[in-house]
Amino acid sequence: MSALLRALTRALPRHPLRPVSAATTTSAARTISGTSRAEGHVAGLGTTVELNNGVAMPRMGLGTWQAEPGAVGAAVTAALAAGYRHIDCASVYGNEGEVGLALAAAIADGVVTRDDVFVTSKLWCTSHGTDNVAPALERSLERLGLDHLDLYLIHVPVALRKRAPEDGGNEASVEIVHIPLAETWAGMESVLAAGLTRAIGVSNMPTLTLNDLLGSASVIPAVNQIERHPYLPQTEHASWAAEHGIQIIAYSPLGNASLDAHAAPGAPPPLLEHPVVADVAAAVGATRAQVLLAWNLAQGSSVIPKSVSPARIVENAASIDLQLPADALEALNALDCGRRYLDFAWTGFSLFK
Repeated sequence: MSALLRALTRALPRHPLRPVSAATTTSAARTISGTSRAEGHVAGLGTTVELNNGVAMPRMGLGTWQAEPGAVGAAVTAALAAGYRHIDCASVYGNEGEVGLALAAAIADGVVTRDDVFVTSKLWCTSHGTDNVAPALERSLERLGLDHLDLYLIHVPVALRKRAPEDGGNEASVEIVHIPLAETWAGMESVLAAGLTRAIGVSNMPTLTLNDLLGSASVIPAVNQIERHPYLPQTEHASWAAEHGIQIIAYSPLGNASLDAHAAPGAPPPLLEHPVVADVAAAVGATRAQVLLAWNLAQGSSVIPKSVSPARIVENAASIDLQLPADALEALNALDCGRRYLDFAWTGFSLFK
């Protein structure tokens, strides 16, 4: 047993998983994972955070990035059955139609009502500009089968346009165009005013860019969705965002295994395989994924782990009740190495430099 593991074991509270809401305490059949034995339903998933416009957003959601068609619908169905009430989507993921069918089926079957579920989508880079926002959002609504979103985000603060064939382009080629972010944000404010979404925000936006946007915005973004995990805690940005009333949603909270497979020599090990993560998980009697999600929740973030495995979806959900001891948080904080999985270098723009 490592010194870290011994220290964490001594520091471990007698009941490491404790309820965090009144709803949680009503479940008489709780297991160590925080899951009802009878239903596989995690009551703590009802825990919400209030956004700066008063809208309540669930702390944990299901991510759908890299969830392939044919699998994402089943994942949404499993997540809703397990108690998830936040589904994170984007037009560029190419699977909103299947997500919408799963939502419609869950509503028809009485699993949820529309008002129960917080649905997010995102404006892609090729739809920047004041007049392009509403049509893009409406296309997402059509695919999802909804009449409004709960949150709409600018996916990346870079405007692109498809390169025409006569310019040597093909279906996949794009180029950067100059569209002031303030113009796109004006379009976001318009769809909010029109009732097409209950809240608006941004994603992948560095502090300086976001600060510049605040100078011209009439509506402060409710959210910045960013890559966040112990390798890339982005603590300074998160503190700045909190001071300005902007909630952080953490994507890739477990790292990214598919990108780890192509990591450059000298890169740190996959986050889920790091010995410190393994030691903490053993000490608190949780899975490595639960530990990483609980770390993010302890920072005040909301989290949107992606999975298409029903068992793992339920397993991830139990992290909502996991309270990590101080020694564990300190050990995980020490993993900060600036490892960013998504730098958007393919845009040709140095977003994070």
